[in-house]
Amino acid sequence: MASAAVPIRAKQRPGDRVFSGSALAAGSTILILLAAVAIFLIAQGIPGVLAQPGDTVILGEKNFWDYVAPLAFGTLWAAALALLMATPLAIGIALFISHYAPRRLAQTLGYIIDLLAAVPSVVFGLWGGLVLAPLVRPAYAWLAENASWFPLFAGQASATGRTILTAAIVLAVMILPIMTAICREVFLQTPRLHEEAALALGSTRWEMIRMAVLPFGRAGIVSAAMLGLGRALGETMAVAMVLSPAAVISFIVIGSTNPNTIAANIALSFPEAFGTGVNVLIATGLVLFVVTFAVNAVARYVVNRRKEFSGAN
Repeated sequence: MASAAVPIRAKQRPGDRVFSGSALAAGSTILILLAAVAIFLIAQGIPGVLAQPGDTVILGEKNFWDYVAPLAFGTLWAAALALLMATPLAIGIALFISHYAPRRLAQTLGYIIDLLAAVPSVVFGLWGGLVLAPLVRPAYAWLAENASWFPLFAGQASATGRTILTAAIVLAVMILPIMTAICREVFLQTPRLHEEAALALGSTRWEMIRMAVLPFGRAGIVSAAMLGLGRALGETMAVAMVLSPAAVISFIVIGSTNPNTIAANIALSFPEAFGTGVNVLIATGLVLFVVTFAVNAVARYVVNRRKEFSGAN
């Protein structure tokens, strides 16, 4: 009777032990920091959630949930509009760089897109408030006059151009670099044999992209969209500098009455907050933390569902 084979363990070198220990420590640090942030938000935010109308100037005559509801709506609405505009543009730019542009032009465009991510958000806010808002006023007036039958363009257009749509355009420009970079790298990883096989069967370049590249990069596109959405949800200064906010829930995107976002509201209200008002703002930060965590959890679920089919198997 043959004896069972004894597994042979590779001898660990000191460098391997140091690297594995460093990686474990880095991963543990991430979890510890995340837990610490969550504990802080919960501990400091509970008094704000339990605050009653009249307890603080920030709440006024509202309770916490009436106060945070328009802010949560504005956060999700602005981020959704930005994602709706940025996603097709990011996919188109990534496809042009990876499959259409000459090598030298593709490298130049890649550098420009990467450099766009290094622009501070306050610069985007200045550009949105001083340049973009005046430019879009005629377009908003035209939409209000000719497309008011569509619910998003109903009512009178803003005279300043500082609307939720303008803020969403600024957010779309801000999240475009990271989404484009991820999509570009994913598209470049498409198996060359799949592309050549599609072309050999008589497909045009677009048909090859539709049958081979896009199915392979589907999970990467979802990941890029969710990373962009995460940044749009938490953006502060650009929205605070562009938007003229009000405590409302409204889907109209060109009017003068616009919902605010949680992050921008915290930045604008925190310097004057005191006592329970600080706890109320921290509680709104807890709501934003939960929303962002939920978005990333959904994205991870979608990516894991698509992981088994990548177009390469």
